[in-house]
Amino acid sequence: MSQDIRIKKGLDIKLKGNAEKITENAMSSNVFTLKPEDFHSIIPKLSVKVGVKLKAGEAVFYNKTNEDMKFPSPVSGEVKDIIRGEKRKILAIQIQADSEQQFFDFGVKDPKIMKANEVKTHLLAAGCWPFIMQRPYDVIANPENEPKAIFISAYASAPLAADYDYVLAGKENELQAAVTALSKLTSGEVHVSVGENSNSSLASLSDISLHKVSGPHPIGNVGTQIAQIDPINKGEVVWTVSPQDLVIIGELLLTGKFNAERIIALAGSSVSTPKYYKTKIGASISSIVEGKLARNNNRVISGNVLTGKAVDSKGNLDYYSNIVTVIPEGNDYEFFGWTMPVFKKISTTRALTFSWLFPNKKYDLNTNTNGEHRAFVVTGAYEEVFPLDIYPMQILKACMYKDLDEMESLGMYEVAPEDFALTEFICISKQPHQEIIRKGLDLMLKEIG
Repeated sequence: MSQDIRIKKGLDIKLKGNAEKITENAMSSNVFTLKPEDFHSIIPKLSVKVGVKLKAGEAVFYNKTNEDMKFPSPVSGEVKDIIRGEKRKILAIQIQADSEQQFFDFGVKDPKIMKANEVKTHLLAAGCWPFIMQRPYDVIANPENEPKAIFISAYASAPLAADYDYVLAGKENELQAAVTALSKLTSGEVHVSVGENSNSSLASLSDISLHKVSGPHPIGNVGTQIAQIDPINKGEVVWTVSPQDLVIIGELLLTGKFNAERIIALAGSSVSTPKYYKTKIGASISSIVEGKLARNNNRVISGNVLTGKAVDSKGNLDYYSNIVTVIPEGNDYEFFGWTMPVFKKISTTRALTFSWLFPNKKYDLNTNTNGEHRAFVVTGAYEEVFPLDIYPMQILKACMYKDLDEMESLGMYEVAPEDFALTEFICISKQPHQEIIRKGLDLMLKEIG
């Protein structure tokens, strides 16, 4: 039985540069990069050395605390370089791709007859387990736990986000195989959320509990949906999976191949012709953006503008990103800008700002924070865009002074950094909310586990 979800608290940030629904192949990337920092809380141990030849899907490194959890190469090729930092910390593994791709054969599986342990073993061996995240702590799921439910958000409400209805079209078989396999891993439901007027490929699947969602961002965040459908209590665990990662899992089951293909949106006001591109996990950013930018002074973001990571032209696509956003760099300043009426920026306040008069206007925003870091100011603005039944200001402060008991009582088990992206966006104190929450979650994981 479906449960429709509607929220009123939130904020839609309408930006110029939505990707047109046209898909092209990105330029072929010669070098693909895996960064252990994309996998939070994982201590990597290398499975390869420089010069080793790999097939797509073969392990590059594994988790030191769970050697069965492997992280595969997105392409076949030769390990070109292993970049290390202080104390020989592994920063990146670069793989020179072959001109003709070869895939390691993990064997075709029928998810309908597989048992839970067989599904776990197969996903771990083939490197698909890192696609499964858990709450609390927003880290890769512990395969030894059984979640009370699994959540999949097929509705993206973030600014300029890729349209899941478009990128998943025609992938019904892969999605069904993945959902059937995942349903074996929980005694609860596999909750799938789609837009209110969506034509999503996920809506017609079996073995799911379907929900239709509507309202402003962050309704597309899986944390918002969990809070509305089945909130997390102390001692409980839920798992989450991104829809595009479901396709990779499903293709593994149906073909025996780890195909790290991604359809990503290249969007933003600095992109001359925003559209979708077919590439692979870890591809170089230059293969996606080169020759496609309309401005020179830009910030390239792997991810969306609220939660993504700034990268340069020598960087690479993050492991979990399905969008590359390019917007103007905000390193210019307006003389006496704080005293003038504001018409070209978004603000939730009405003090000399007028964005509230034009709810459907699209803006060309840059990265300027329009202010400096300062102490928290209590305004009550966070609560207007924060739909969870949690006190955002109080939980942020509890994280800052590391009060574990207070963090626990305020609902820290339910949140992830992305849930605080909007409060960070509107924060007049310019506090790094997502960083604060991430450090708080890390502290709880270390001390409480």
